[in-house]
Amino acid sequence: MPRRAALGLALLLGLNAVSAPALARDTKPAKVRELHVVTSGGFTAAFHALAANYERDTGVHIVAEHGPSMGDTPQAIPNRLARHEDADVVILARSGLDKLADQGLVAKGTEVDLGLSKIAMAVKAGAPAPDISTPDALRSTLVNAKSVAWSDSASGVYIQSTMLDRLGVTDQVRPKGRMIPATPVGQIVATGQAEIGFQQLSELKTVKGIRIVGLIPDSLQKVTPFSAGVVAWSPRQAEARALIAYLSSPKAYPIIRDSGLEPASQKAKP
Repeated sequence: MPRRAALGLALLLGLNAVSAPALARDTKPAKVRELHVVTSGGFTAAFHALAANYERDTGVHIVAEHGPSMGDTPQAIPNRLARHEDADVVILARSGLDKLADQGLVAKGTEVDLGLSKIAMAVKAGAPAPDISTPDALRSTLVNAKSVAWSDSASGVYIQSTMLDRLGVTDQVRPKGRMIPATPVGQIVATGQAEIGFQQLSELKTVKGIRIVGLIPDSLQKVTPFSAGVVAWSPRQAEARALIAYLSSPKAYPIIRDSGLEPASQKAKP
């Protein structure tokens, strides 16, 4: 091979050797963006539908985990954050979110109310629907029921600590009542483990095998805001805020209503 040709070939091979790694770096796929969200049951149905839309519109992948707003189970959102689990956004009852912010686990000023939830009662599918239209009717239904279940989250704590007392039936109902940890109350009713069950309407709506009798009377009702906040140690603060802005925007209202909640009007604290 002539010397000039050999030098040219060597130069070409050298350039290829140098440029190949650079080309590999240039064509490396961009890192997939994702957000880790932990949501409690009351907003779960709405969140999954909204998250699918958000992923489609933005390309941000949502990794969802679930847990109650309070309670002693490892899945409870306060216990997850106490372990400093990987999370960017949490969605839970507002009272629980405020406590997390006070503890420094949620960034203060990022709290936004998303939906307002009411308590409903359910029986097993095919069972007669008891009258709960008035406080007196609800009192009679509770006294006559063989077994009663309520959740270990915001609605159940209210029923056990306040509503039964207001109706004057604590002594009659507590011995046959059960506070259900982690498992949806609707599943307990559907499998016959409780004759009647109380939980947020949005949570009961997702359970098969039950009949939702209706909301408890307005005079006994407890409206629970479900709210979102940015986890204090999230490395994706801006992206987390953008997701919360979407979840609280008018675009989200129809899906929130379909889930059994009412869109909240209260926005982030100043």
